[in-house]
Amino acid sequence: MKGFGQDNEHFDGGTTEPRNDREGDVDMRRPARHRTLAVGVALLSLVAAVTVAVHAQQGTVSSSYGPTNQTLTFEQIKAGRLAVKEERARAHAELLRARYDLGVTTDPTVRMSGGKPVPVGPTARLSGTSWDGLGQMTPEQIRERGIFPYKPLPFPDHAEGGMLFPAMILKLLPRLTRFDLDFDLPEHVLPDPVPPIYLTTRPDLGDVSNGMVITLENYYATFNGLLNPKQLEGLRLLVTQFPQQQFNATEDRRTDRSDGMIGVTCFDCHVNGHTNKATHLVGDIRPQEFRHRIVTPSLRGVNVQRLFGSQRAMKTVEDFTEFEQRAAYFDGDHVMAAKKGVNVLERGSQVHFMAEFMAILDFPPAPKLNIYGELDAAKATPAEMRGQALFTGRARCSSCHPAPHYTDNDMHNLKAERFYKQALVNGMMMAHDGPIKTFPLRGIKDSPPYLHDGRCFTLEDTVEYFNLIQQLHLTGEEKKDLVAFLRVL
Repeated sequence: MKGFGQDNEHFDGGTTEPRNDREGDVDMRRPARHRTLAVGVALLSLVAAVTVAVHAQQGTVSSSYGPTNQTLTFEQIKAGRLAVKEERARAHAELLRARYDLGVTTDPTVRMSGGKPVPVGPTARLSGTSWDGLGQMTPEQIRERGIFPYKPLPFPDHAEGGMLFPAMILKLLPRLTRFDLDFDLPEHVLPDPVPPIYLTTRPDLGDVSNGMVITLENYYATFNGLLNPKQLEGLRLLVTQFPQQQFNATEDRRTDRSDGMIGVTCFDCHVNGHTNKATHLVGDIRPQEFRHRIVTPSLRGVNVQRLFGSQRAMKTVEDFTEFEQRAAYFDGDHVMAAKKGVNVLERGSQVHFMAEFMAILDFPPAPKLNIYGELDAAKATPAEMRGQALFTGRARCSSCHPAPHYTDNDMHNLKAERFYKQALVNGMMMAHDGPIKTFPLRGIKDSPPYLHDGRCFTLEDTVEYFNLIQQLHLTGEEKKDLVAFLRVL
């Protein structure tokens, strides 16, 4: 015990000199054995107090990192997730029903390029007002009354997050099923489950998908002789599974299928080079409640785009391809990626080849547009012509979406938070959206729902959203004309 007491003197005072009565509570007149014992007890009490304090601090830390040293088994993790699945699904379904009319409303006369009827809106529910009445209010009035219909959309289980795929895709690719979460948005407001593929190199062929979802099993037979060797190899990599945060071989996964443990492919979300609107949370924001929901954008027309990622503003599709595999697949956590099996792509060959294929993915045909990307007056209807005049005129849509591809390759902050109060809803903080990339509008009818998080289910909803955001005060007929124009882009 003597040595222990001497160590305590170093710990308390940084010196080997003994303390006198006035420096502490130890009675120096007691025998040395008693003094040493008292000091030892004091040290143990101090260590215990420090330990409790450290644990208390750890309980309040919001870490940037996910837990890599997992102490639970897969079965324990699965049981924990299943225990909360039903309740969280119920809460999210209630939110969707409160915000939207989820009934199936489509226009059979207007179809996506793959043949699916286009959904019709607006679907957002209003509270105590009409669309015309809402359009006459100021942002402050809408905010104070709490009636903005297009607040940020939470993830189905925002505290959990991760890649989540629509049921229509799980029917085709069941390996993408998660045991803990189901996709939330109704199928009629999603794109074609098997979208066409158009190539800039062979526009004469039209859709080259042969009506199939392109996978590792059929890509070669479908495209051999149509692509050059680099493009074909790039496509192979785009349909090859690689580990991902929820789909991997560790105990910390959200699949109970052996084929799901291999991972996901780029084309699982960007099906046929387009999108199925699989959803995720952005990886570049912390803490969890501030992360934005995102829906998968189309890869059509990446050859004319100069920014990639809804908010990251990466400058090339090669940068984005590397980023997806290294970071976005794992919630922006490179430490977690190392554990779960990150696939580091080689820039000079693999990334380059993948980009070469993506660069030839074309927009769908738009027979009413001329060589400038504007309406051919001889083919357009009066409503479409009026819509174009509004688009380039009073509605100021072309300020950010100019022809021919209807993007300015820039980012803009719409400051939608002017219209609602910051609040925590279903695990998500309804806060600022921030600057968002201007996505191309060519072929836009093929890509519902809209905005970066899918909060606008239809083109009608999107027009209503921008009528409020820009305070345009459009009439009902003007809104219809704008939708008519957007459908033919």
